Amino acid sequence: MENTIKIKEVCPTSTQELIQRGYLLLDIREVSEVEQLAFDVPRIIHIPMSCLEERIHELPKDEKVIVVCTTGERSRRVVSFLQYHGYTNYINMKKGLEKWVQKGFPTKGDISHIPSHACCGDSHCH
Repeated sequence: MENTIKIKEVCPTSTQELIQRGYLLLDIREVSEVEQLAFDVPRIIHIPMSCLEERIHELPKDEKVIVVCTTGERSRRVVSFLQYHGYTNYINMKKGLEKWVQKGFPTKGDISHIPSHACCGDSHCH
């Protein structure tokens, strides 16, 4: 019996295109992170990863949703968790907000803490 769940992932460029087609963004970063820097997209909901289990009922099951965080690692874990609980239309955005900013995509807030170089060889990038 196969227990491994295949995580669907997209890059920030594909995410930008999917947003134009009506996909919803789910930002799972903590409140302090979002207050500092947020995605500037038309359709986004914010539920911190720390609150996700108690607020899972707020998530749409019938929409296509891209889960985002700072580096793509937390969002990957959240997509796996959600797929396990029957949320099959959820996709992870690889490399997260850091890569989104490096690509010059729209944000609101202070980007000065985001590394401006391409993500190559950093220990937190996979």
